[in-house]
Amino acid sequence: MAQETISPVLITQRPFDSKSATVISSQRSSSLTKNPNDSSINVPVDDVEIPTVDFTMLFSDDLDKRSRALEHINQVCKDFGAFYLVNHGVSDSMLEGVFKGLSDFFNPREIEDRIKQYEKKNPTDKIRWGVNSTHGENREYLKVIAHPQCHCPTKPASFSETMEEYFKTMRRIVHGLGKAISNAMGFEECYIEKAFNLDSGFDICSMNLYPPNFRSKSSMGLPNHTDPGFFVSLIQDVNGGLQILSHKGEWIDVNMPPNAIFINLGDHLEILTNGKYKSTLHRVVVGNNEVKRISVATLHGPSSDSFVCPAPEFVDEHHPPSYRGMTYKQSLETNGAVEIDAQSSLEQTRIE
Repeated sequence: MAQETISPVLITQRPFDSKSATVISSQRSSSLTKNPNDSSINVPVDDVEIPTVDFTMLFSDDLDKRSRALEHINQVCKDFGAFYLVNHGVSDSMLEGVFKGLSDFFNPREIEDRIKQYEKKNPTDKIRWGVNSTHGENREYLKVIAHPQCHCPTKPASFSETMEEYFKTMRRIVHGLGKAISNAMGFEECYIEKAFNLDSGFDICSMNLYPPNFRSKSSMGLPNHTDPGFFVSLIQDVNGGLQILSHKGEWIDVNMPPNAIFINLGDHLEILTNGKYKSTLHRVVVGNNEVKRISVATLHGPSSDSFVCPAPEFVDEHHPPSYRGMTYKQSLETNGAVEIDAQSSLEQTRIE
């Protein structure tokens, strides 16, 4: 079978038109139906809808609109595990500044500086740069700890200020979604806030260049995986490459509406809800390595010392605990990795 090339779609940064979409509107995407553990590129077949959630409607003064929005996000989290977030308040200029700063950072002429300053040195690294170019992974990345304290390279000029402002803005969305999902589940709005101690939440940001500047070998940018944390937020400068596995077992291309943020649920929301909400399996396909794509994926987690286990509200005689509890820090280090690597340990915590 001939290799399928992912066609890029430039994302024009403009405000989302709320008149053309309601709270339950969706973006059409293509589903991919081969074995989810197969890392080869699959041929798109049927259309599948990735839901869209309007952030402002989750807090509308119109109680009927708010109720419908909360019902919608609850259903989306249970049935899909991912959605496009629109009307979130992150400005066009901020997104453009993030992509401009990253484009300058990944300038191939500056690679020697990155190697000297930010290559892996020790487990306490707060900033890390690297290149993975194998048959299973193909990207250049910059990882930073974004919260409770923001760490970022000082070059290029104003890059750290831009990213710090972006992370600060995303914290508002983290708290907002925590309240909305808590209400959607029928609890007080501070339920997730308390369970995860979100004020001190440990956030890690992975900023990626697909394919990398050098040593590009693979059609896979990033293999199948889930991520730890409450949820993952993602922005990208070019559509194409990112795919999620639906709860029906179909691979779906992520084609984001303009100015949207892509949200997929993390391991620790699955653990907290004892599997009611599922962490989203996803991957990146770079095809023939013909198009450069920058993405910014931020893993929004509980505080490092938060002990996360299935909550009593989700456990009964018919639904015993499905996961072992541990602190967020312990879960990040379960695979022998360090915190900034942020690898999933969901399978290790699962009770058979």
